[in-house]
Amino acid sequence: MSNNRFQALSELHYRQPRDFEAPATRVSDYFAGNVFSYHKMREYLMEETYEKLQDCIHNGTRIDRQTADHVAAAMKEWAISNGATHYTHWFQPLTGATAEKHDSFFRPIGDGRALERFEGSMLVQQEPDASSFPSGGIRNTFEARGYTLWDPSSPAFLVGRTLCIPTIFISYTGHALDYKMPLLKALHAIDLAATAVCQYFDKDVNKVQVTLGWEQEYFLVDSALFKARPDLFLTGRALFGHRPAKGQQLEDHYFGSIPERVMGFMQEFEYESHRLGIPVTTRHNEVAPNQFELAPMFEEANLANDHNQLVMDLLQKIAQKHNFNVLLHEKPFEGINGSGKHNNWALSTNTGVNLLKPGKNPKSNLQFLTFLVNTVAAIHENADVLRASIATVGNDHRLGANEAPPAIMSCFLGDQLSAMLDGLEKNIKAGKMTPEDKTELKLNIGKLPQALLDNTDRNRTSPFAFTGNKFEFRAVGSSANCAYAMTVLNTIVAHRLIQFRKDVEARIAKGDDKDEAILKELQRLIKQSKSIRFEGNGYSEEWVKEAKKRGLSNFGDTPSALEVWKRKDVQRMFEQLNVLTHQEIHARLEIEYENYSRRREIEARICSDLAQNHIIPTAIAYQSRLTENVLGLMEIFDARESAAMTSVQKGLIREINAHVTAIKTQIDKMAGEREKLESLTTEKQAQAYCHKVKPLMDTIRHHVDALEHMVDDEMWPMPKLRELLFTR
Repeated sequence: MSNNRFQALSELHYRQPRDFEAPATRVSDYFAGNVFSYHKMREYLMEETYEKLQDCIHNGTRIDRQTADHVAAAMKEWAISNGATHYTHWFQPLTGATAEKHDSFFRPIGDGRALERFEGSMLVQQEPDASSFPSGGIRNTFEARGYTLWDPSSPAFLVGRTLCIPTIFISYTGHALDYKMPLLKALHAIDLAATAVCQYFDKDVNKVQVTLGWEQEYFLVDSALFKARPDLFLTGRALFGHRPAKGQQLEDHYFGSIPERVMGFMQEFEYESHRLGIPVTTRHNEVAPNQFELAPMFEEANLANDHNQLVMDLLQKIAQKHNFNVLLHEKPFEGINGSGKHNNWALSTNTGVNLLKPGKNPKSNLQFLTFLVNTVAAIHENADVLRASIATVGNDHRLGANEAPPAIMSCFLGDQLSAMLDGLEKNIKAGKMTPEDKTELKLNIGKLPQALLDNTDRNRTSPFAFTGNKFEFRAVGSSANCAYAMTVLNTIVAHRLIQFRKDVEARIAKGDDKDEAILKELQRLIKQSKSIRFEGNGYSEEWVKEAKKRGLSNFGDTPSALEVWKRKDVQRMFEQLNVLTHQEIHARLEIEYENYSRRREIEARICSDLAQNHIIPTAIAYQSRLTENVLGLMEIFDARESAAMTSVQKGLIREINAHVTAIKTQIDKMAGEREKLESLTTEKQAQAYCHKVKPLMDTIRHHVDALEHMVDDEMWPMPKLRELLFTR
């Protein structure tokens, strides 16, 4: 019986680190070399065109046809001078991956001649076939028209010999069919809302920008072993595999020395990232074996999200050159830490102020408290929506698995900030404030030290933690498009800030001065949102009980979490801020249900296939070997001696038979459950896969993993977790 596992393992003996040497120059010399950056725009564009493009990017003014033609001509000249032959509109459909259709600059003009052409109309709009992209019922399946429209705020870039132009993707009716368009709308909404609140503190503020710093975790697996595991290859996670004796319990991998072969991969990846203008600065070993993390500097949220999409694609491409495969699944290995994508979120003004950074005086600290408290209140009011934004099949395995934030949404502020908010809540007396009250409050707020940046500890068990000058949304999954969570977060904070300004204005209209009105409203919000604040261990059972007492939701699976999108108040909030229409919300809900069901269906079919065609035959073959051994001993020795000598073998035969029988029984049940799903709605299908099919898969895994421990190592057909995790 041939064994792909040992063939794959034998290939590892011949692995050599791939030779890669970055140019012997500073990173700054080649950084963004493949990007049509502001610097290159100045070089290739006329001054008037450059100013119009900047006005569009920063102020949202519309680009006229003539300006678009000039920009297109400059882009083409720059791209061709760098070896480009094609261009593509690069977009982010609701598949979760990026998409592109390449067109050549080359155009025949007759008489055997040709020219390279690229006009403004080609830059601004394209029409890819939208029939095979998820639409959630927004259009009929036979209607194929969809449009990609240029996003000038995200610069064009080169990948190989193709000019990539970031775009949004919409239907013929104008509905969003991607992640980028709602994100851009949410960023616009929070800009307007936050700028209006900033006017209370600084009249020079006319724009607020969202910054995002994501941290990407991932696993590396040798390509030979990866290909010998159909489950890894097709689902991104190991559906079977007994937990290795040594995992991460010694904590010796975290921040350890990076293996030579991995370092070669990281260096080439970073070189290509820097050429694309992605400011990757951090790399290190993560907690789990063969798990790693990278992180860039903070950037404007839309650009940061585009860069993360590029990074996930780049990781795979560069890894394969080094005979690795990258796993971005949130929980690829049972009993081993999963991978997240921590989204560090902050707000900054055109005057250079980080609104989530404590200030040096009472006025700036009051502004800081205003945005801090409103953010916490937004999470409290919309915790269920935030939970839904990170709900995926992969994240269901990770959230609450004692190494990731729990599925219960909460905010961590740290002892110092919490004590200050508690004091602020108690110190404001009902009714009109006395001069002593105002003085005391201003002094207390003024005492908020800048050392808070260091005095606020990090709570890795918190889904949404304040970390000194930003919030870290730790619950986002490693394979996710950041735009989904960022769209929701920015929308709910914008909604809260709009309401805050209305409430402050109402207090001022009743006679309170501005500071008094702001402080009283902050006091109300602090008291109202207190239940969402938690400083303790989010992994503990005590927190689960405490959260229930506080009335906080605990959605343990994706179908349950998605229910929130049906609420009228949620739909109304997104519609009022012009982020998503109710049709787009309904479409996305349908897509999420369908995506969940399809991924679970793929897992179930692969689980059944591997169990029936790989595991059961291997177990029976080993059982036959044991049976031959028993029969041979019985022939040689008398009944009494052979009974004693074969008792262990007979016990193993019985155990193997029990596990094989259980596996086959569960496979048959799973097939029966899947047949029942054909006529159900997408929502009911998702629920059935979650509550009926997945438990059967878990039972099959239990029996398969038990057999892995029993069957002869040389017969086991697939690489084991200890081999996947501890092979460089």
